[in-house]
Amino acid sequence: MDLSSLTDLSPLDGRYARQTDALREIFSEYAFMKARVQVETEWLIALSEFGLPELSEISEHGKAFLRGLVTNFTVESCQQIKDIEKTTNHDVKAVEYWIKAQVAHDAELAKASEFVHFSCTSEDINNTSHALMLTEGRKELLDFLKKLHDTVAGFAHEWAEVPMLARTHGQHASPTTVGKEFAVFAVRLQRVMDAIANVQILAKMNGAVGNFNAHIIAYPEKDWEAFSRNVIENRLHLSFDTHTIQIQPHDYMAELFQEITRANTILIDMDRDIWGYISLGYFHQKLKAGEVGSSTMPHKRNPAVCENVLALCRNVRSIAPSIVESMVSEAERDWGCFLSEWEGIPRACHLLGCALAKSKYILENLIVYPEHMEKNLFLQKGLMMSECVMMHLATKLGRMTSHSIVYKACMEAYQKEIPLKDVLMRTPEVEAAFTEDELDHMLNPLTYIGLAPEFVDRVEAEFGEKANS
Repeated sequence: MDLSSLTDLSPLDGRYARQTDALREIFSEYAFMKARVQVETEWLIALSEFGLPELSEISEHGKAFLRGLVTNFTVESCQQIKDIEKTTNHDVKAVEYWIKAQVAHDAELAKASEFVHFSCTSEDINNTSHALMLTEGRKELLDFLKKLHDTVAGFAHEWAEVPMLARTHGQHASPTTVGKEFAVFAVRLQRVMDAIANVQILAKMNGAVGNFNAHIIAYPEKDWEAFSRNVIENRLHLSFDTHTIQIQPHDYMAELFQEITRANTILIDMDRDIWGYISLGYFHQKLKAGEVGSSTMPHKRNPAVCENVLALCRNVRSIAPSIVESMVSEAERDWGCFLSEWEGIPRACHLLGCALAKSKYILENLIVYPEHMEKNLFLQKGLMMSECVMMHLATKLGRMTSHSIVYKACMEAYQKEIPLKDVLMRTPEVEAAFTEDELDHMLNPLTYIGLAPEFVDRVEAEFGEKANS
């Protein structure tokens, strides 16, 4: 069977592929091989500048050719390495042989190629390659997050003053505004973006057990730790890990994917709320011409994209723990941690990228019905305004006394299914404290939104600088 978007096992490579195309260049096996070539060639170039007696500094032409192996790396290049791997049964060794073959025509580089992978263990190449991939992948995920954040913030501003009935414990609570509800999500997204951006992505190139054993035995007079730090920090633009075993211990990966899980969970929270608001009739999703909501019920517009996001996010939450588990390695190294990251990192990042893109699409294609929200505000005949009445009364009688009075009035209104105003108007303490007009004002949910619009404005004032940087 030929491979295509229709025969791929994962929907990420089929149905949802277009949402994550940018991540394909970063997290595919092709991208992993390309990163390995980059690490090997930069290490070789740096070695040639290190004054080793047996290795002359590579010419500028030679350095350009080696770096060109990275910039010109193609899927066909990757396939050549995979073909070599059929013989070596070792992917990193196959990269080594491929580089050697690419420079065989050049006398200078052919001689220098004897130092490809010098003193390295496979994990030096792999951990550093994953760090490069995660650096680029983080940029893309932050771009996805930034686009969603801006969409959420824009939605919050657009609907900043539109009242809606809030819910706590699934029950009618007090009024808020649509914009305030989404302003909270905008702030949460900004905070998690900051946290993801601040994770230090670490790498190591210190040999088989992390001690520079092979390096020092070959050239004991050289400062190999400083050399390795220079390669990692100044050539590969990663953070140097000073203390490792054979593997980089993966603590930073655990930290990064904990924050990615946090971003993912914020998405779940937001999209579940949107799903709920759709079910209440506050929102509806736009349908394209000819789009069908249900196969059997013609009237339905199912919130399918919300449910897509929730499904994608559940998968991220199931994968991320396996990446955290890669912190655990038997002694200096075992194979399990590598397989966990190799399998888990691309999938988790692709799933989150897809969920972010779909969440942005949802918000951009929502129809908001303020009239439905306003109607809902009055459904309980004033009961949701009990707090407002209580607090007005509290300024005259004290809070606890007022709570007891208004509570009794609410219970009577519940039991008799009559407006709260009718009970309050014949409650002596209320009758003595307020006129009917004053009571009408207290019972109007459209006036009881507190600082909700101001909170929306503060999203821009307090977080706008970070969001726009």
